Amino acid sequence: CFDRTAIINVGGIRYSIPWSTLEEFPLTRLGKLRSCSNAEEILDLCDDYDAHCNEFFFDRSPSAFRSIVTFLAAGKLRLLREMCALSFQEELLYWGVEEASLEWCCLRKLRLRQEEQRERLRLEEEEAELTAPQSCEEAPGVGSPEEGRLDGCMHSLRDMVENPHSGIPGKIFACLSVVFVAITAVTLCVSTMPDLREEEERVNAAVQLTDKTQISSFGECSQRCYNIFVLETVCVGWFSLEFLLRFIQTQSKWTFLRTPLNIIDVVAILPYYVTLIVDSLSVSDRPTGSGNNYLEKVGLVLRVLRALRIFYVMRLARHSLGLQTLGLTVRRCTREFGLLLLFLCVAMALFSPLVFLAESEMGAKQEFTSIPGSYWWAVISMTTVGYGDMVPRSIPGQVVALSSILSGILLMAFPVTSIFHTFSRSYLELKQEQNRATRLPQYTNFLNLTPIRVTAPISLVLLAPLSKGGGMLTKKQKSLMCFLRPEE
Repeated sequence: CFDRTAIINVGGIRYSIPWSTLEEFPLTRLGKLRSCSNAEEILDLCDDYDAHCNEFFFDRSPSAFRSIVTFLAAGKLRLLREMCALSFQEELLYWGVEEASLEWCCLRKLRLRQEEQRERLRLEEEEAELTAPQSCEEAPGVGSPEEGRLDGCMHSLRDMVENPHSGIPGKIFACLSVVFVAITAVTLCVSTMPDLREEEERVNAAVQLTDKTQISSFGECSQRCYNIFVLETVCVGWFSLEFLLRFIQTQSKWTFLRTPLNIIDVVAILPYYVTLIVDSLSVSDRPTGSGNNYLEKVGLVLRVLRALRIFYVMRLARHSLGLQTLGLTVRRCTREFGLLLLFLCVAMALFSPLVFLAESEMGAKQEFTSIPGSYWWAVISMTTVGYGDMVPRSIPGQVVALSSILSGILLMAFPVTSIFHTFSRSYLELKQEQNRATRLPQYTNFLNLTPIRVTAPISLVLLAPLSKGGGMLTKKQKSLMCFLRPEE
């Protein structure tokens, strides 16, 4: 028989809670203590029990339990600033308190942390599929000597192309990639200079003449066009080699081809080879009597393909923490970007008819010819760009313009604040991961030089936290089990 109050000892801190309060929450762990009839049932719910003092012992976080006690007494449940939101979620799960009981602001913060955790686990799984061994039998050093040497070469290749912090080869490989991207960007800019474009137009005009005149015109193109072509060929050759090395070292080829950065590589590399094929077949396979129409179509295709070379700049995302942060922020803030677009569309649909009506009725100069034509003015005004190509002249039109500018500033400020905080948080996370990757080769060298013999009890202790809560082990945790073998 229990007293009127229950003495709860959590982490050495004692709480006296009336049983009448706990009866209001029968599904919680403390509420279930009331229905226990013997010591065995009590010990299933707590870590220890003192029948003489009627005291229940729990080896849990006392700071988190203070919030839960406040919820039981006052009905207010909030997150702790000094505690991780995911750790607090585990405490709620242990004590049997529903997450929906949290205040709406704390619940939103918890949902955001859960989404970030799922995103991180997804990225870790993709990285494990690309880099980690598939099983213990495929780990380096297991199997025949030939397989061991092959696995060692693949491991070295993987470190060189995927991890610039793995050593000198990785740093050299990353620096070369950045240098070739810079050369490609400069070459693309130089190729659009007016004098080079005039030479290209002269060559295109020479195609309409005889073969003899055509050859002489190509010779007049000067050496600069040829030098630019050689630079582009060398850069594309390096990018093709880099893509091939990344494709060889990966474990899952299909996952590799679905990665956004690898898709960008394909989109940036293929236009060069397609341009060579189209350029070589444009003259030999030209239909007789097609004239300038055929040449204009071929020239348009070549110009579009050459413009796709700008995607080479996106390759810098492999080596730039800022670009990686930008991409991660875009993925995490899709809802905020959609909200920003919604605000912009609603305001545009509101102010465009107003300014058209004001200017069509009272404006002296009819610059706003239609409501769809006023959409451009509304967007430019709300974003505070103000090109000045369309300007309201009447007093009512200027009032509408002022309202649209103020509305644009206010409406776009709301989602941008959330996007900024997400960017800052993503940058800190990626910075921490980069620091861990920088320290990882030092630990790897230490493990390679120091043999580790793990006994069976120790291995169980080490692996127990990995499967905490009875969950499934991830691929990285399974690969760790390959090296935690108990001694015979």
